[in-house]
Amino acid sequence: MPAKNCKFALYLFRIMDIQGIKQRFEIIGNSPGLNRAIEVAVQVAPTDLSVLITGESGTGKEIFPQIIHQFSSRKHGKYIAVNCGAIPEGTIDSELFGHEKGAFTGALSDRKGYFQEADGGTIFLDEIGELPLSTQVRLLRILETGEFIKVGSSKVIKTNVRVIAATNVNIPEAIEQGKFREDLYYRLNTVPVIINPLRERPEDVFLLFRKFARDFAEKYRMPPIQLDEEARILLVNYSWPGNVRQLKNITEQISIIEQNRDISSDVLRNYLPNNNVKNLPALLSNKQQDNSFANEREILYKVLFDMKRDMTDLKKLVLDLMENRESPISRDQAQIIRNLYDTENGKIVPDDPHSKPIHIEHLDKDNIQDTEEYVEESLSLEEKEIELIKKALDKHNGKRKYAAQELGISERTLYRKIKEYDING
Repeated sequence: MPAKNCKFALYLFRIMDIQGIKQRFEIIGNSPGLNRAIEVAVQVAPTDLSVLITGESGTGKEIFPQIIHQFSSRKHGKYIAVNCGAIPEGTIDSELFGHEKGAFTGALSDRKGYFQEADGGTIFLDEIGELPLSTQVRLLRILETGEFIKVGSSKVIKTNVRVIAATNVNIPEAIEQGKFREDLYYRLNTVPVIINPLRERPEDVFLLFRKFARDFAEKYRMPPIQLDEEARILLVNYSWPGNVRQLKNITEQISIIEQNRDISSDVLRNYLPNNNVKNLPALLSNKQQDNSFANEREILYKVLFDMKRDMTDLKKLVLDLMENRESPISRDQAQIIRNLYDTENGKIVPDDPHSKPIHIEHLDKDNIQDTEEYVEESLSLEEKEIELIKKALDKHNGKRKYAAQELGISERTLYRKIKEYDING
């Protein structure tokens, strides 16, 4: 019993500790994934290990570096947040590591970089996946030795900075594409903190909405908006591709625009992009598309060949009937007719072995026109091409220039085809 009580007390302490952190940093939500991310951040904070925070855009990754900094021994040092994606590639080395006077055009004086300014503190590199490869090499040296060199200088500078990075990029995929250094990834990813997207935290959606609604009501001095039951269900079931940032943005829009503070599902739908689309068709890769098109072609070819076979059977049947007008139709001939015409609900009526032979009434021979002998058409593309070339040459009296225009090909191509097929024209 004492052991159980001790475990329960530790559990309560952990829960109370997490709730206190949420209140301090204004974190809303009770999902297991969110609680786990907070726990990892607090546990790694007292160390000096590098941390990589991963998650989709808009999930609130920028809060966790602050938690780590505040619960570390560096909390009295500087905390500098840098958005790597917002700094032009040509100036990012100067921003991060500083430069010497005259290092480049416009460098009118010496400048300290963020790593020198944050000495003894923490630097948060947001959107780390956007760093140029040359800058990644400089960053790797700081992580390994704590040393860097200013742009335009040869003097090595020491710094004691803890690096926390965040990204919404799939880093392993970027490594395969040669856009991110593998050695840097493993240096940064000493302790990973994963932030789940909002669609995986349905229990947090309404809590966040209610918090945002109260904040905007206070900001704009108006009553907070409220959702009816159907609107709540719609809100929770929406996929939220923009995550918490999108939810906050939509809550602000509704708070400002809608006069009625009781929001129905119909009103809410107007603010949710593609809200009527539940399951969008997945985009196929090129390989999948090729397979799909190949399957469609096979189906089309099968249908065409089935139609051609039916027409061939019908023509042969008609020829047999014309040649043997007085004889009854055989069982095979009757089955061909049934296959072609006798269907019930789309199903072919099977041949009845006990059915009587079909007889044709006396035909008026004088009213029957002669028919040409049936010759099965060739499906050879080569023969069709030769036939079309000959027709075009005949139409234009052997003038190849006009024949080529008629065929929609160049005169040079026509010459080559005539030579290839040995066409006289």
